[in-house]
Amino acid sequence: MGRINSKQKGKNGELEFAHECEKYGFTDVHRTAQTNGKLEQSLADCEGLPGIHIEVKRVEQLNIDKAMEQSIRDLKTKKEKRIPVVFHRKNRKPWKATMLFEDWIELYKCWLEYHKDK
Repeated sequence: MGRINSKQKGKNGELEFAHECEKYGFTDVHRTAQTNGKLEQSLADCEGLPGIHIEVKRVEQLNIDKAMEQSIRDLKTKKEKRIPVVFHRKNRKPWKATMLFEDWIELYKCWLEYHKDK
């Protein structure tokens, strides 16, 4: 199989991520490029997880710091109150989510509050 260009590879990764979200009941996740060309409405790779700025990386060698910086920079550009998350995976590996520790703590506090009486 020949090499595919980076745009096609990015598109494939974003579609794969959207399909993965569907498995967990999040059926509104979609590529922003297919709906608005990533112009004014969004700088995220995908949308459909409310409150989350989605950056998708489907690569074997990932510079996670650079990817997080991109996600944070995109959010500052749009001045949105969302959590920047980089969703990433390598071949034959599960999807992972990387986020800032302070954002993870806030999510965990909410999870604890929700589950404290159950």
